[in-house]
Amino acid sequence: MKKLILGLALTAGTFAFAQQTGNTSSNPVTFGVKGGMNVSSLSKDSGLDDQKSKIGFNAGVFANIPLAASFSVQPEVQYSQYGNKSDYTFAGTKYSASTKLDYITVPVMFQYNLIPDLYVEAGPEFGFMVSAKNKFKNESNGQSNTTDNYKDNLNTFNFGIGLGAGYYFTPNLGLTARYVAGLTDIAKNRPSGSDAVRNNLFQVGLAYKFK
Repeated sequence: MKKLILGLALTAGTFAFAQQTGNTSSNPVTFGVKGGMNVSSLSKDSGLDDQKSKIGFNAGVFANIPLAASFSVQPEVQYSQYGNKSDYTFAGTKYSASTKLDYITVPVMFQYNLIPDLYVEAGPEFGFMVSAKNKFKNESNGQSNTTDNYKDNLNTFNFGIGLGAGYYFTPNLGLTARYVAGLTDIAKNRPSGSDAVRNNLFQVGLAYKFK
């Protein structure tokens, strides 16, 4: 909770900076909403036979703060679904599993406009887990069940680096794409000698600026 408050305070401070910057810049600060599809995965876990990507969604708000003619910073607050799908064998029985990890994320992207409507971006993303659930299916009989929220057993803070691009085909509406590579282990207490498991995410969606 302290990390979540710190992340939101950082974003609020950036928004306040945006207001001040917008008063002195010829390019005004713009605010907007965005949302789209997530394609997420986890780095290789030796305990699983086969790992696959999982489809989810993201939605949030942003402020775009001009710093120079072609350079800006864009803080965001999103609700974003991470996780993966996997297959494993237990006691001779094959199971499929879907891991759903939901986060409130605070990306802070530094953007450079290659042309007025096309930009590339990079920056950190701070994630704060709000839910973690697994859905299991017994492949032999088709029975399935979903676990309770077990986020307290995991590392609820996630730090990643994002790389992306976007194109505004109207002054208000744009197409965005971003890849986020997680740098923190999702496990709270990783056994000594075992490999860390990290989040990986590809996002694509739409952004709308209010002008």
